[in-house]
Amino acid sequence: MDQENSLAREAGGPVCGIDEAGRGPWAGPVVAAAVIFEGAAPSGLNDSKKLSRSARERLYDEILARGKVGIGLSDCGEIDEINILRATFAAMARALGALPVAPAAALVDGNRAPPLPCPARTLVGGDALSASIAAASIIAKVTRDRLMGELARECPGYGWERNMGYGTAEHRAGLERLGVTRHHRASFAPIRALLANLTARA
Repeated sequence: MDQENSLAREAGGPVCGIDEAGRGPWAGPVVAAAVIFEGAAPSGLNDSKKLSRSARERLYDEILARGKVGIGLSDCGEIDEINILRATFAAMARALGALPVAPAAALVDGNRAPPLPCPARTLVGGDALSASIAAASIIAKVTRDRLMGELARECPGYGWERNMGYGTAEHRAGLERLGVTRHHRASFAPIRALLANLTARA
């Protein structure tokens, strides 16, 4: 919390932590979250990837109860149009804009900050160093996992309810058997190669 407290003093107001989930998968949206804690943060916060699914689900509810939360996403159409980095930045800006109060500053996980309407400071490994970034990583991860579960019911056979759209053997087998869906990122190399191969066969 030292990062939040220091930046809050400098900015003269509340600080939000921002993080994302889903930059690497072959399918589905990239999801970002912004979280502000003005009171005590839940205990046990950490990088969402280091927590069990049950721990993430529990903390998700606690974060919503104790913090102010905004969520933003960028779908695969936008990812293909503007590239994954810009789409991630767009999702982060939407998450900040969805907060119920405007933050005076933002702490962003990583080494590059998106264009935001408030001062932003980056923090490499921030989801292990900042409570608000850790909370944002959990909100983004749980939100995206639930979205991928919904998409798995819409498009069965790719294992998205288990692989969350990442390039697993199961996902690759589904692509070879069923083809590309509208939820796949056509600009990503494995999907682009598959589409090119299908075009060449036609």
